[in-house]
Amino acid sequence: MLDKNKVKLGIAPIAWTNDDMPDLGAENTFEQCVSEMALAGYTGTEVGSKYPKDPAVLKKALDLRGLVVCNQWFSSFLITRPYEEVEKECRSALAFLKAMGSKIIGFSEQSYSVQGQTDTPIFGHKYVMNDAEWKLLCDGLNKLGKIAKEEYGISLTYHHHMGTVVQDAAETERLMEGTDPEYVSLLYDTGHFSYSGVDPLEMLDKYIGRIRHVHLKDIRPDVVAKVKAEDLSFLDGVRMGAFTVPGDGCIDFGPVFDKLAAAGYEGYVLVEAEQDPAKANPLEYAIKARKYIAEKAGL
Repeated sequence: MLDKNKVKLGIAPIAWTNDDMPDLGAENTFEQCVSEMALAGYTGTEVGSKYPKDPAVLKKALDLRGLVVCNQWFSSFLITRPYEEVEKECRSALAFLKAMGSKIIGFSEQSYSVQGQTDTPIFGHKYVMNDAEWKLLCDGLNKLGKIAKEEYGISLTYHHHMGTVVQDAAETERLMEGTDPEYVSLLYDTGHFSYSGVDPLEMLDKYIGRIRHVHLKDIRPDVVAKVKAEDLSFLDGVRMGAFTVPGDGCIDFGPVFDKLAAAGYEGYVLVEAEQDPAKANPLEYAIKARKYIAEKAGL
């Protein structure tokens, strides 16, 4: 069982409103989203597009509900844009997170990403970096990770993700080998590893010492198989229900929690399962995940 004094439980707003497909959950307000998070028993949240941009306004709303910001997605373009431009955007995000009291920023390199392209199949069409691009990415992450840690007190965690330049086991390994453990850690996502055909437990064993943030995401393998067979896009898969909350798909999270506990993991584990809220009521699924995690992890 995970140590409640060291590990906290959060949930992402993407179950209520989808930033990549604004029609999903368009009717759900920020206030409804964070109120239902609190009602379901969560203490942490990531940041969605409907969240107030003013840290003082956001902090007041979250304080009322006993919530904190535990991470925010950051889209980097280190291999296609000038480094200085990315650093400027990163500093802005870091300043916001510091004001919110967060200790984590979740990076994802979005150069050439197909995850948001509705007409591009998610399997077999991702961009593969050359050696020069790998160096640009890893050197940039090291520099930004140093800035994040030393100037803002925030850990840069890298989010491997379907459709991006760092998706599978080999790419994750090269990223980990090419970056400094002091400045770059891993955002471990069970769903994205499973979706890409990688055993999430194997990756957990391999990188447990580098993991600073955890996304608990389950998958429905029959939907993933359909996405692959019919050459559908990542967003098509989301609409069809490729993802779901822990305990509702095919992943056994018991061993995941056991390995995290044995390694003394500290930080947030966060439920992140983008679905169509008209088909999967966000509060209902948040409660379902909360009960499953209480049973399996003791949180």
